Amino acid sequence: MAIHDDAPKKQVSHEMGQDLSQLSVEEIAARIDLLNTEIQRLQSSMNLKRATRDAADRFFKS
Repeated sequence: MAIHDDAPKKQVSHEMGQDLSQLSVEEIAARIDLLNTEIQRLQSSMNLKRATRDAADRFFKS
């Protein structure tokens, strides 16, 4: 049976507390990348919300 390079790849996901013993080093690295990307997304959202709140606080203190 031939392996198709164009076959859809399983999407990487991670569940907090998941058993990692069955994962390869490459799979763990992929999950770390996924989680780092999500952390950056969350930090960006938090920073935007803080900036919006700070701007509103400055406006209403005037």
